[in-house]
Order: sequence, then C-alpha cells, then structure tokens
Amino acid sequence: METNFELDKLRFDERGLIPVVVQDAVTGQVLTVAYMNMESLKISLEKELTCFYSRSRQTLWLKGETSGNVQHIVSITADCDYDALVVKVEPEGPACHLGTTSCFTNTLAQSAERKDFSLDLLMELIRERKEHPKEGSYTNYLFDKGLDKILKKVGEESTEVIIAAKDGDKAETVYEIADLTYHILVLMIEAGISLGDIHRELASRHVIDKKVKQERSAAELAPDPASKG
Repeated sequence: METNFELDKLRFDERGLIPVVVQDAVTGQVLTVAYMNMESLKISLEKELTCFYSRSRQTLWLKGETSGNVQHIVSITADCDYDALVVKVEPEGPACHLGTTSCFTNTLAQSAERKDFSLDLLMELIRERKEHPKEGSYTNYLFDKGLDKILKKVGEESTEVIIAAKDGDKAETVYEIADLTYHILVLMIEAGISLGDIHRELASRHVIDKKVKQERSAAELAPDPASKG
C-alpha cells in the first residue's frame, strides 16, 4: 500500500499508541474506534487489512483473524496534528463483537429537526420491509407485485425526471430524482445488488478514467513528429 508521507511524522502517545476511527468506505458509517502502534500500522499497510493493538490484552490483533470479519483498507488519513487516524475500509461482516455492523448503536440524543439519513439506512429499511412485510407498506406492495412492476416504476420515474429537467424546474427535478432513487433501491434489493457493488463498479471506472487522463497528458506533452526536420 502506497504511503504519501513518512510514518515518523505520526505522533503516538506516551504508550506508543494512536487512536483510529474506522469508517465504512461506501456508506461513511463509523464502524469502531481502536488503537494502533507502529507495528500494527505497518502490518495494516503491508496486508491492507486492519490490525490493531489491544490495550486490555496488550497484544496485536488482526481484525477478523478468528471471526473472518476482516476489514479491507481503502485509505488511511491522518488529522492535521498527525495524532489520530481515519481508516476507510470495505468490511466483510460486522465490525462489533456483538454482531452489529457498527459498534455505535446506542443513540444518546437525536435532533427533532435534523434527521439522521443515508442511502445505506434507506436500503436497510427497504430490506427490512422485504424480509418482514408490513401491512399497508408501499414498499411491500412493490415486492408483492414483483420485478415487472418494479421495473415499470423505474421506467415511469425516469420519464418524470426527464420531463422535470427539460422544463428547467429544479425543485420538481429534485423531487423526481428522489422518487427514481427510491425505486432503484427497491430494484437493487430485489436483484440482490448492494450499494457496495455500485461503489466498486464506479471506483473501477474512476481508476480507468484516471489512467486514460494520464495517457492523454503524456501524449499532449510528447513532441509532434511532424514538427521535426
């Protein structure tokens, strides 16, 4: 794994530890907070898997070594003081020893005006409706009608987006895009497609585009053979 700065810039505490916030690279959800020392950080970089230092056991532990719930590292970022890290990962299985996706499940407070929302949370709600139907639920109505009905709604909502955008109505376009997004998420659940699948596909295209851009830049910088002689 490539590093963009010298590791000796990092500021470990008096115990030789640095706090690490582990975040899902796809959803942005904070999964856990742990600690690393220099040795576990080097192992993490080498294996591209999270390796932490257990303060209670005073030993290194490779996340998922026994459970299989490994965390593939996407990136590691230091804060402005170089004394804390954010590690973005693609997890295989839950992060918490209790079996939950994240260790942070105990809500202490929630704003009445500002909602905690993400596409991942909406996906979970849709998945919950499919697995545990609720009477009167529009989502369950779609699942009950099956794939053809879901596809029909995706087509209809796509048309609505086009009409709103063509009319130059921003508010209506936003509204219709939200409708389309919801129905696409329903389709994804029906088809067994995750946000991670889409994330990886888009990420692979980004890499390809970056390579093409580099090749184009190199070509532009190269001398024109016709200008020689």
